[in-house]
Amino acid sequence: MELATKRVNRAINDIRLIGNLSNRSAYEYGEEDSRKIIRALQRELDSIRAKFAGGGSGGETEFTL
Repeated sequence: MELATKRVNRAINDIRLIGNLSNRSAYEYGEEDSRKIIRALQRELDSIRAKFAGGGSGGETEFTL
């Protein structure tokens, strides 16, 4: 439980930091860039969900824009 708590809290914090990239006054990005980021995150969440449901396999390749 301790390990899960640390890892989930770290993941939540990292997701919030990714959300900060949406600030157009501080960062420059296109609509396709934001879609790629969201798709990559959603794929990983779907993979985790499958693993906890008793299915699913290893992770995907590393993300790049």
